[in-house]
Amino acid sequence: MRPAIFLPPPDPGCVLLLLVSWLLNPARSEITSLDSGNIDDILNNADVALVNFYADWCRFSQMLHPIFEEASNVIKEEYPDNNQVVFARVDCDQHSDIAQRYRISKYPTLKLFRNGMMMKREYRGQRSVTAIADYIRQQKSNPIREVNDLEEIKSLDRSKRNIIGYFEQKDANNYKTFERVANILHDDCIFLSAFGPVSKPERFSGDNVIYKPPGENAPDMVYLGSMTNFDLTYAWTQDKCVPLVREITFENGEELTEEGLPFLILFHMKDDLESLEKFQQEVARQLISEKGTINFLHADCDKFRHPLLHIQKTPADCPVVAIDSFRHMYVFPDFSDLAIPGKLKQFVLDLHSGKLHREFHHGPDPTDVAPGQPIQDLASSPPESSFQKLAPSEHRYTLLREKDEL
Repeated sequence: MRPAIFLPPPDPGCVLLLLVSWLLNPARSEITSLDSGNIDDILNNADVALVNFYADWCRFSQMLHPIFEEASNVIKEEYPDNNQVVFARVDCDQHSDIAQRYRISKYPTLKLFRNGMMMKREYRGQRSVTAIADYIRQQKSNPIREVNDLEEIKSLDRSKRNIIGYFEQKDANNYKTFERVANILHDDCIFLSAFGPVSKPERFSGDNVIYKPPGENAPDMVYLGSMTNFDLTYAWTQDKCVPLVREITFENGEELTEEGLPFLILFHMKDDLESLEKFQQEVARQLISEKGTINFLHADCDKFRHPLLHIQKTPADCPVVAIDSFRHMYVFPDFSDLAIPGKLKQFVLDLHSGKLHREFHHGPDPTDVAPGQPIQDLASSPPESSFQKLAPSEHRYTLLREKDEL
């Protein structure tokens, strides 16, 4: 599965050539070294900043240095304004307080910032000058598509999450707030905007922002807060764009595993939206209080056949609900029991209490055995974690610590 996650490493000869060039021509560097005295000022004043958190003794950091600096030089020619794009670095050995502040767990880590705000998704692409430069160009592109005719709204892809802003003027503060939110959440939602006469039919009482959720018949939702209040606008939009139950893919698997939370996963066929809807409803009904202790995910049965085999299932058995604790996998007994009040929540609570782990090794807890029935010590070996294999690789990073797992 790793080739689907990690792009091939750069050619060693090219890396060596860049390294020699870097050592002989250090003056070309456009990299800003960050410390506790300048980090906030520099990042807060940068439209986009890419920060390399590194350690000099880490061989992957050493290989990245010349590539990162050459990418900086390329981008500097395209965006000469000092505040448009900043390439910066933090020596995590010298500034461990900064490393702890941003929860650095591996070297090198490339994090993206917008006006001082750290983006949730870090750069995980190929470590080459071209790939890094293309990534920055993408970050600088306009994330909002302008609508020139409201008829275009009728042809939106309703399998996506769409946020549409209707504004009188493009240079007003309302739109600037909308634009700032879109720059942060453009990976999670499609953002569109309309202005002036085009948007007038949708501006009954002033500028307006609406959310069109997935589904042809799903009703629109209107933002009712202050249009100039960034925090309120961002919180509302994030709630709409980042679903409670996210899809796991080979592309985002590394990012999700690095969050360090166990997975509660629904395996379902891609076109089985009914099972997905039931799972989403029960997660929202039973497990909203557990948000922050476990990740709620869904996965395509065909694409994730290997994890299913780990729990002795095949796509023909889907839908299947399971927990991956990054040590073991545990299967929810019967998908049809999902709607039984408290059943799914108890499954998650049993993970946190250690009960799932104990019962896999020693059979049912004594309290779960009927009166008069003998207690048996049924030794068993639960399936090993499958999704742990999607975590950051020691062939790409220097990993700093292991996480506690159940």
